[in-house]
Amino acid sequence: MHAWQAVERGHEVVQIEREAEARGASLRNFGQIWVSGRAGGEELDTALRARELWEEIGGRVPGLGFRANGSLTPVRGARELAVAEAAVARADAAARGHKLLTPAEARALNPALRGAFDAALYCERDAAVEPRTAQLALRAELLKSPNYTFLPGREVREVVGAAAVRDDHGDVHRADAVVLATGAWLGGLVRELAGPDLPVRRVRLQMMQTDPLGEPLPTSVADADSFRYYPAYASPALDELNARQPQPETAAVHRMQLLMVQRADGGLTIGDTHEYEHPFAFDTVEEPYEHLAGVVESLLGRPLPRVRHRWAGVYAQCTDPSRVVHRQRVADGVWLVTGPGGRGMTCSPAIAETTANELGW
Repeated sequence: MHAWQAVERGHEVVQIEREAEARGASLRNFGQIWVSGRAGGEELDTALRARELWEEIGGRVPGLGFRANGSLTPVRGARELAVAEAAVARADAAARGHKLLTPAEARALNPALRGAFDAALYCERDAAVEPRTAQLALRAELLKSPNYTFLPGREVREVVGAAAVRDDHGDVHRADAVVLATGAWLGGLVRELAGPDLPVRRVRLQMMQTDPLGEPLPTSVADADSFRYYPAYASPALDELNARQPQPETAAVHRMQLLMVQRADGGLTIGDTHEYEHPFAFDTVEEPYEHLAGVVESLLGRPLPRVRHRWAGVYAQCTDPSRVVHRQRVADGVWLVTGPGGRGMTCSPAIAETTANELGW
């Protein structure tokens, strides 16, 4: 997205990628533009601006698979309902497109939700793209410009002067500005430039994807455990939910919520867990998948299609929850941008736009 912003503003861009193509959190996510749960203030403003940019770019790059599908969070019982009611009562609820729907109203939007629930929180501003192909589609569009060069299979190893870096092929790249958008890579050069106290941590998660559902899932779907995870839902009602209705043991141990999005091929991307303690496990564990399958089946009122992909991913997250991203000048003409942590797919276009504006591109 930084490359996109720079090319759009008429600059020449060389994008250096460690691997043949991106393989990290930019692909291993839901593809959600998730406005609903964002914290009020700067984070919500960033998400809403990013939502506008995603729609604009999606109109130019159909391969992104952008769709304004909205989301539904079905709730059960008085305590979950109270949290949803508190969300709808927020001053910024209209900006998010929040509405509280009856089960019949929710099923009119998403007939696939045949399970039992008492109400559903709707967020009209939520949207989705295809995470496995979005990077490829963006790069294909960028490559139409003579101002864009993509150099895969190279790693930046050293800053060698003002806005100049050397890669692991020994080539030096000089520019007016260098942006290190390093994802979850926080060691090596990042540690050398930013120091050992970088206010960013790594988070590991597990997800899965199914065979085609065999019918449309017109909205993204979350469960009420997402209330416990996203800052927009902080309220006395949430405190009561947490105190009086704790998560099931597996969900609590793995810090889980349900998020579910239908892919272009009809399959479902389902997750997720959150692991913060290092060293991370090297394998995936089955209990979270079993828990998620049970939650999904209770909402759909039918068996889950066969799971065909399981994976783990790692993203970088600012340790200060009030910050959308960590943006730091680490050398003359060199900026580090990292740590969107769970907000990256949602906010990346606006994060890049802010970088471009602040650097005077």
